Amino acid sequence: MTDMRGPEGVTQSAPQLRYALLLEWGARLGLVVLAASFAAYVAGWVPAHVPPQDLPRLWSQPVAQFLAQTGSPRGWGWLALLHRSDMLGLAGIAILAGCSAVGLLALLPIYLKKGDAPYAVLCLLQVGVLLAAASGAIAE
Repeated sequence: MTDMRGPEGVTQSAPQLRYALLLEWGARLGLVVLAASFAAYVAGWVPAHVPPQDLPRLWSQPVAQFLAQTGSPRGWGWLALLHRSDMLGLAGIAILAGCSAVGLLALLPIYLKKGDAPYAVLCLLQVGVLLAAASGAIAE
């Protein structure tokens, strides 16, 4: 694995550069999706699941009541509502939250080619924890 020069002459390893690049582009994509979905929501370009004018009344409700009053799904049920502008914002959050898992998976070929099994295993374990947490398997 060769080192590469990053900004201002700082030397970074290939895994560090690959991970950083994927985080950078994932964060950019997530922020674009968040901004676009917010604009679509506020401007009314795409119908919302919960209309903006209803939010002040609903914000003070406990989560269970909010979900019941709005008919909002629990867990990954929001995926079925991606055609709604307010739920599309969750896609941006999911992209931001998933950037590190994508970056870790992209490091596997580098570590496996180098024969660095401990790092490969650590990457897989970290991705496993992230997936378990996202699935709701790890809860309070």
